[in-house]
Amino acid sequence: MELGLKGETKGVIGFIGTGVMGKSMAGHLLKAGYTVLVYTRTKEKADELIEAGAVWKETIAELATASDYILTMVGYPSDVEEIYLSETGILNSANEGTYVIDMTTSKPSLAKEIFELAKQRHIHAIDAPVSGGDIGAKEARLSIMAGGDQAAFEKCMPIFSVIGHNIVYQGEAGSGQHTKMCNQIAIAAGMIGVSEAIAYAEHAGLDPENVLKSISAGAAGSWSLSNLAPRMLKGDFEPGFYIKHFLKDMGIAIEEAGHMKMETPGLSLAYSLYDELLEKGEGDSGTQALYKLWKS
Repeated sequence: MELGLKGETKGVIGFIGTGVMGKSMAGHLLKAGYTVLVYTRTKEKADELIEAGAVWKETIAELATASDYILTMVGYPSDVEEIYLSETGILNSANEGTYVIDMTTSKPSLAKEIFELAKQRHIHAIDAPVSGGDIGAKEARLSIMAGGDQAAFEKCMPIFSVIGHNIVYQGEAGSGQHTKMCNQIAIAAGMIGVSEAIAYAEHAGLDPENVLKSISAGAAGSWSLSNLAPRMLKGDFEPGFYIKHFLKDMGIAIEEAGHMKMETPGLSLAYSLYDELLEKGEGDSGTQALYKLWKS
């Protein structure tokens, strides 16, 4: 442990996954006075953080043994499984008493498995996926939905408070991931509505930017309408959140709904439309590229 900003004692944070969102999140922790260790498969992706003061570690095991808290923000459940459960992964390398926080959107069942194995090793595991995209990450305004032991969640609140502003404990292990599925289901159908509304405005001969001024402040208002519709109009389809990752999330939600014998027609339609975009080579585009289906 070492002395951080304002004189408080701060732990060492290991951060794995410095992509579109992870880089900003790790950067905020550095600025808050934490010692941040980083590991990512491609070291060059961490260069900016290293220049800002982060310490590079060559392996997951090396990072895990040197950290009091470990945050992970990777792409797919298979990545989570590899970095947590492999022979040289987090749970086989971290010290007793370490707090491990997976912020990837992943499977609730995997979150539960990690929690149980971590508990056997006297490690505290939390599933804490986030919402807010690249903008929320850059502005430290992420919504964080957490599952696991409540005492462990409260211990990690100072860290969560650095990167997010709407931080809610949802319940036992896996609850954070289930809550994120609710979030993605709401976004999925909403993105269809946003895309159709913009296309309708254009077909009607209206100024779509002017239309946005009216509808984004009314009952139709949403985060997607305010933040992603303007990107659509500018032809900006850079990823705040990748289509390939959104398809992964929707696939998990469809699978989980199936386990609960629940039908999700809106989600299934959104999945099919985004899958069409994936087949057109748009997997690395942002989710706002759904609008292209109406422009093509």
